[in-house]
Amino acid sequence: MAKGSDARRRRDNPNTFLSNSVEKADRAVKQAMSHPEEIAIEHAFNSILRAEKSFANAEQHDEENDLVRQNKEQLAMMKRQLSDVQGIVDEQ
Repeated sequence: MAKGSDARRRRDNPNTFLSNSVEKADRAVKQAMSHPEEIAIEHAFNSILRAEKSFANAEQHDEENDLVRQNKEQLAMMKRQLSDVQGIVDEQ
């Protein structure tokens, strides 16, 4: 039973939530970049917002480490990419 509870603890860790949220946001941003449509941009924006909430949660739990820092940098990059895609759609 300890093995299962250990797996649950890792799965419920704020770092894990953050990493999963960032992965989902990354996929959504890539989708918006390859198919620059308003719905894809909205989905990517919402995914980034969820990832930012996960980041805030990780910060609240004093989860300051390299993985959290990398995820924060990746989120910033995705926001820039999404802004670029939004500019393309706005021009159309």
